[in-house]
Amino acid sequence: TPFQEESISDLLTKHTRLKLQMSNDIYSTYHLYPPPQLSEIKTTVVYPATEKHLQKYLRQEVYLIRETGEDYKNIALPFIQSQSFSIQWVYNILEKKAEADRIIHENPDSSNGFVLIPDFKWNQKQLDDLYLIAICHRRGIKSLRDLTAEHLPLLRNILQEGKDAILKRFGVAGSQLRIYLHYQPSYFHLHVHFTALSYDAPGCSVERAHLLSDVIDNLELDPQYYQKRTLTFALRADEALLKKFQEAGKA
Repeated sequence: TPFQEESISDLLTKHTRLKLQMSNDIYSTYHLYPPPQLSEIKTTVVYPATEKHLQKYLRQEVYLIRETGEDYKNIALPFIQSQSFSIQWVYNILEKKAEADRIIHENPDSSNGFVLIPDFKWNQKQLDDLYLIAICHRRGIKSLRDLTAEHLPLLRNILQEGKDAILKRFGVAGSQLRIYLHYQPSYFHLHVHFTALSYDAPGCSVERAHLLSDVIDNLELDPQYYQKRTLTFALRADEALLKKFQEAGKA
């Protein structure tokens, strides 16, 4: 995990062990062995892990897909509907059966409301890697592809209330946040990512992240924008969806 500013000086004490690697004039490099309280490693445990979990974390080759609106209807959507990757943990959060004490903000409206909660990748001890997730209460919105002008009130609520809540709780202004959706998402229940702008967060690359403000603008211009638009995203070599696109001559 990132070092705390107030504890950096503790690295330069007698409790830290240094092993010299190279020295040249005024320059030296060492292997540094900090005391236990400064060598924390954040660990996430998935147990029992399914084959899908294992595949998610394996390093593999990736390929770019250009998915038209028709490709989504004919290839991606049937595949998504055939999968059984559980999102019960999402419903547990929304129903406050789990992680209720971690909720930063909630709009309880069943159609246009959401909960804002810290992502597990952020330990909340520093703002450098700030990372929160807004999860909408409304079920049935799987991803960017489902969004129409009907969902603009929900998206505007997430954008404005999310920024306000983060400013109030953490003192980080909206102009210092990257607020975006993934396509394709890692789970198919609409959610929005809030990260520190200076943090190179996983999944914030151009082939996956879509800024929420841009999504709102696009839907204001064309209510069916995301049903029509060709979307680019990456798939890993072992993903069954990639094989579906390959079989259809689309990859």
